[in-house]
Amino acid sequence: MRLFGLLGYPLTHSFSQKYFTEKFQQLGISNAAYENFSIPDIKELTSILVDQNGLEGFNITIPYKKAVIDFLDELSEPVKKMGACNCVKIHEGKLIGFNTDIVGFKKSLQPFLKPVHQKALILGTGGASAAVEYVFQELGISYQFVSRNASDEAISYQSLTKEILESHKLIINTTPLGMYPNLDACPEIPYQYLTTDHHLFDLIYNPTETRFLTLGKERGASIQNGYEMLILQAEESWRIWNE
Repeated sequence: MRLFGLLGYPLTHSFSQKYFTEKFQQLGISNAAYENFSIPDIKELTSILVDQNGLEGFNITIPYKKAVIDFLDELSEPVKKMGACNCVKIHEGKLIGFNTDIVGFKKSLQPFLKPVHQKALILGTGGASAAVEYVFQELGISYQFVSRNASDEAISYQSLTKEILESHKLIINTTPLGMYPNLDACPEIPYQYLTTDHHLFDLIYNPTETRFLTLGKERGASIQNGYEMLILQAEESWRIWNE
């Protein structure tokens, strides 16, 4: 039995198991399964690798996209550069790290880009934000990280001004704020300064329209959620596991 899975905690929001189970059924693949590995400590990955016979690869979600790197034998060039991994292939006993969020984010964002989208705000500094940063570097879009606490790499939500929002027409939420079941939560940005030139992208897919997106839509901004990105990164993972 070929085994794949998802590593994270908690996994109540997981899309991947259902997606791959249905994919295997549609393709007539009867010798493959996809399981959730919900572990409260990344150190438990070691026992999973020992116990799960046939494990050929796994995806990684919150909060282990950066922490998993310490367990890997080889890293793709993007993972080396960005320090975040969401896809592992197990080949001849070696764990090889990839990042398929890059493909998913880039392909899903590009149709929405306009000439005014020269500067972006990246809300959050976790593992998902690394893929967003990587894509913006590839596309030549300048960006500013925003976090709860100011740091060398990020400004705080409290420091966001009208001028900053006027110059940064692309806003990406990489935080879990607004994810089911906490539907009323959203990043604390000054939504009153959003315009029809702004594009808001929420990496969350459940609910399909978060409070972040709703508040943007009310100001005339274009919006998108993370569902297409999720499908694209899943398909890229499947390609990597089978190549």
